[in-house]
Amino acid sequence: MAEDFPEAPYPFQQHLGMERTGWSADYAQIELPLAEHLGNRQGLPHGGVHATLLDTAMGYAGTWTGDADAPQMALTLSLNVQYLSRPRGARLIAEGWRTGGGKSTFFAEGVIRDDEGEIIAKGSGVFRYRKG
Repeated sequence: MAEDFPEAPYPFQQHLGMERTGWSADYAQIELPLAEHLGNRQGLPHGGVHATLLDTAMGYAGTWTGDADAPQMALTLSLNVQYLSRPRGARLIAEGWRTGGGKSTFFAEGVIRDDEGEIIAKGSGVFRYRKG
């Protein structure tokens, strides 16, 4: 899914190696190549990595404006993550969808798959739009 305008990754995204690969109204896609520094004691991606990917994809999904000069920001109010499997591939792909909301808050759902199609985690969240 192509983006209508670019936005530079913020420092935490850069640090982890996340790439926003899709962004449009009510949708976002974030990808992350798996690397050793993302692992837990078992060598699997740390659960916080999954939570970060879901939070990021769902947050972007609700903040699309289509105008690079009028960005919308949001704060996470609630984040729920269900860990379902471990990756078999070399890349995590998170997708987020805005599912509803109003003037000040929005709801979103997300899923993480690996590059082989394995569903790794699912999540939902509540976000508040920032003013100004």
